[in-house]
Parts: sequence; structure tokens; C-alpha cells
Amino acid sequence: MVTVNTRRSVMTLFSSPTCALSHCTRLALHEKGVTAEIEYFDPSDPPESLLELNPNGTSPTLVERDLVLYDSRIIMEYLDERFPHPPLHQMDPVSRANARMIIKRIDQDWYHLLDEILNSGEKKSARAKKMLKESLIAAVPLFAANEFFLSEDFSLIDCSLAPLLWRLPDIGIDLPESASVIDAYAQRLFKRDAFHASLSEEEQEMAKVPVKK
Repeated sequence: MVTVNTRRSVMTLFSSPTCALSHCTRLALHEKGVTAEIEYFDPSDPPESLLELNPNGTSPTLVERDLVLYDSRIIMEYLDERFPHPPLHQMDPVSRANARMIIKRIDQDWYHLLDEILNSGEKKSARAKKMLKESLIAAVPLFAANEFFLSEDFSLIDCSLAPLLWRLPDIGIDLPESASVIDAYAQRLFKRDAFHASLSEEEQEMAKVPVKK
């Protein structure tokens, strides 16, 4: 039997080209400046090379020698600890714990609704779209508080939010002028080199890539 160690001599990220959580992981990878192979695949038809490592064939899956991880948030945490510079978490335990709680809320409140929009029937999808739009608008003060989300420094929280905000036009959510601070925040993220590098060809079609100044 071929082992993971002999099959993968460099870090490899198996990723769906359209999955938002996979996009979060790719963004963290590029923000860290990590050299890795990104292998895009269709989640409905995962390749044998992936199934040998992760029988569930889920996206994303990170492979580094004998390590196999297949949860986006765990992978992002691993990358930040494995490659300390630049840090994407603040160093003190309280700030790191608070950041993890914020990401958990983003997943529970916003990514849950995104999943319903993309994978539910028309009626349920429309309800989820309305709820997501209203929830984002209600969070305007949080987006306005700092240059990045509740911080002066780019972090894993921003890695989690950028792919969600990038998909809003594609799912038919147009935020009102009263939520312009969210658009301004999103544009700051979209103009980062790492964000451009993180986009798959399919994701580039979801929204117009802004011209960098």
C-alpha cells in the first residue's frame, strides 16, 4: 500500500473551485505565502488520489507528508501555526479565543444561510437570502469599527469573510447604500494580492475583480 508520505512530497490542497469554505482556505494559504500545490476537483466526482487520503472526498483537504486535514477552519488554524509569519491571529490567548468565537458565529449565522441559498428549494432559498441580507446590514457597526473586521490587522476572520462577501452579487444580494461600509471593507480585501491569487477561474466569474490602484 502506498503511504501518504511517499505520495505527497510537497504540501497539497485539494479544493473545489466554487466552495466558499475552500476559498477561505486558499486565501489563508496565499496570505501566509506558503508554497503548495492546489488541485481543483469536482466534489461530486472526487479523484482517486484524494479518496485514498480522505475517503469522504471532502473539500478542502490539505495533505502534508503524513498529515491529512479536511476541515477548512482546522486547516486555516494549522497554516497559521505551522507558518508563524505573518501571523493571522493575535498572539495573546484571549484575543485568539475571541477570534475563534467570531469565526464560529460567522459560520453559524452567515455560512449556514449561504448554504441554504445555494442548496435549498426556491422558497427556502429566498427566505435565507432575505435573512442573510438583513443580518449583514445589522452588522454594519462591526464592519465600520476598524480597517479590518474588529481589528486594525488582517486576520483569519477576514479570510473567513472575504469569500462570503465576494459571492453576494452571484447569489443576488445587493446591499443598500446604508451598508456602504461593508462594500468599502470588502473592496479592501478584494484588492489584496493574496485574494487575487486565491480565486479559481470559476470564482473570477462570480464578481468583477476590481482594478488594483
